[in-house]
Amino acid sequence: MEIERVNEFTIKFFITYRDIEDRGFDREEIWADRERGEELFWEMMDEAHQQEQFPLEGPLWIQVQALDKGLEIIVTRAQMSKDGKKIELPIGDDKLDLPVDQNIEKLLDQQFQTEEEFDELEETEEDYLSFLISFGDFEDVILLSHTIDSSSFENSLFHFEGKYYLYVTFNPEAPDREQDDLLAQLLEYGNDSDLSVYRIQEYGKTIVAEAALDHVQKYFKL
Repeated sequence: MEIERVNEFTIKFFITYRDIEDRGFDREEIWADRERGEELFWEMMDEAHQQEQFPLEGPLWIQVQALDKGLEIIVTRAQMSKDGKKIELPIGDDKLDLPVDQNIEKLLDQQFQTEEEFDELEETEEDYLSFLISFGDFEDVILLSHTIDSSSFENSLFHFEGKYYLYVTFNPEAPDREQDDLLAQLLEYGNDSDLSVYRIQEYGKTIVAEAALDHVQKYFKL
């Protein structure tokens, strides 16, 4: 998949049908099954967040074009207008006007939030570094919980398709070396996963939503 950062508010994807199938999705399935289409979309958005630091919060405007070899998708984040009330799309007169495939547009369904909901969003300029770590055995999670000091980062534990997943978010104010050390400790017991945390949250089972490693350490002794 190719990811291009167009500007501060807009990002463009190109994904081939082969890439879609390599990710575990059927080419026809993403047209007929809304949930599977959304799974694919949020996986792509998660990669954009990790690679391009593209924020995921706020309303999104989506344009999709079906090409012979794949899909071209343009995603633009909406922003508040100067009066603080109206939601605007920061695309200007030079916006990219792509023919939108009505089937995909209906599948993804532009989900603009109401002004009241948008007012409640907590915006932040900080980029939080997050990782999804997979474990084939719960014993590895227990060992990790007794080895690492998890008080300095947020972590949640999930179960999905026979594996355990720990979603960790580091404090952006922590020194890079400290973050690197913590990640190295995490990867001694688990593996960095390519799955999207949104897919895990939606279709997996949440075991512990907050301070997961603290809870595991407390209830499972070595």
